[in-house]
Amino acid sequence: MRGSQTGRPIMALLDLLGRRWALRVIWELRDAPLSFRETQARCGAISSSVLNDRLSELRAAGIVEAGDEGYRLTGEGRKLLALYPPLDAWAERWAERERDRARGDRLGWVS
Repeated sequence: MRGSQTGRPIMALLDLLGRRWALRVIWELRDAPLSFRETQARCGAISSSVLNDRLSELRAAGIVEAGDEGYRLTGEGRKLLALYPPLDAWAERWAERERDRARGDRLGWVS
């Protein structure tokens, strides 16, 4: 399994999702199917070759599929997308802790 010398599926998933633009592509497909060009426009600075690579990898993983209307999330892709809000909540708490720590450092508090 790519991304995991141990063969652990979570490590392979984290490898896939950690690739440039992978999470963003999933996010942009959350509402409706998009053509290649629409996906590229929504992702801003993504090159066509990187987008093509990410879409191919996400298709191979069963997260994205191509249809007549463009690229869309599969059922499994939607289940993965449902995990974003808890991660976002954790990230917000983490960012707040980091801001508090940085404020304390500026004020000379001991961390």
